[in-house]
Amino acid sequence: MPTDISAISGSGSLPLARPGQSSTPLDNGFGESLQRVLETVDSTNSEANDAVGRMLNGTGDVHEAMIALQRADVTMQLAVQVRNKIVQAYQDIMRMPV
Repeated sequence: MPTDISAISGSGSLPLARPGQSSTPLDNGFGESLQRVLETVDSTNSEANDAVGRMLNGTGDVHEAMIALQRADVTMQLAVQVRNKIVQAYQDIMRMPV
């Protein structure tokens, strides 16, 4: 059964565009896209910390905390893989003969 990715992405999903900006990816710069990814990683980590804090206080649910932690982990893994690809591309360019 196919799964709709928008249904599971939740609050940890990457925003397509900020308010007042064009929604086409070509209009946004590469640095701005990386900035959005880093902001998303930071926000999912803080959401996970908040969920764990609520769980420890007794006001939150264990399942909610585990889902938030898993979302933060997947987002961090994505950011690390993007960084690895950028470093690899840089190294490939530096090895090219001029």
